Amino acid sequence: MFPDLFRDDVFTLETPRLFLRWPKATDAPAIATLAGDRRVSEMTAPIPHPYPVEEAMRYVIASRAANAEGKGLALAIAARDEPSKLIGNIGLRLRPEGDLALGYWLGVPYWGNGYVTEAAQAIVDAAFLYSGAQELMATVRVTNPASRRVLEHCGFQYEGGGMALRPAWGDSVPVDTYRLNRSLWASLKGWRAPVPYGREVAVGGM
Repeated sequence: MFPDLFRDDVFTLETPRLFLRWPKATDAPAIATLAGDRRVSEMTAPIPHPYPVEEAMRYVIASRAANAEGKGLALAIAARDEPSKLIGNIGLRLRPEGDLALGYWLGVPYWGNGYVTEAAQAIVDAAFLYSGAQELMATVRVTNPASRRVLEHCGFQYEGGGMALRPAWGDSVPVDTYRLNRSLWASLKGWRAPVPYGREVAVGGM
């Protein structure tokens, strides 16, 4: 599902304002602080509150391993002018059901700037341009209208509601499911050949 291009830690995506890269060990404290904020973690399924640095480090290690094995693509979100400073996270993962799921979070200090939409558009473009993905899906809590707007801005279509488990919280919450297929994505790109936000990076290119 995930091409070799994604499996090397020199892979990056760049947007007008953002730099998306593999997470690294030095990101763990920022992940613990930003993702561990209850306003962020309660909108996710896998992130607990509080979020110890040790768990954040385990997340970094697991994400890098999954990236390298082609089982997912987890990218740190950073500003282009501060590429080493993580402000959020975005990724794609293959669910047991066979769906390719988009997930993301952004630290509270950076809310309201359109960063997640910008990052999501970049990774969605990369998924359809560089992999054989035919469809992407995402679930959002019904109490999270900002996340729904991100998906809608990226072309995702509402499919329906339901309940989803939150393993880190030990409960289930109401969610909305959205999907975007390749044909709709291509039509939204217009008649021109689509151009990604990012760039391919050769081994050793950074």
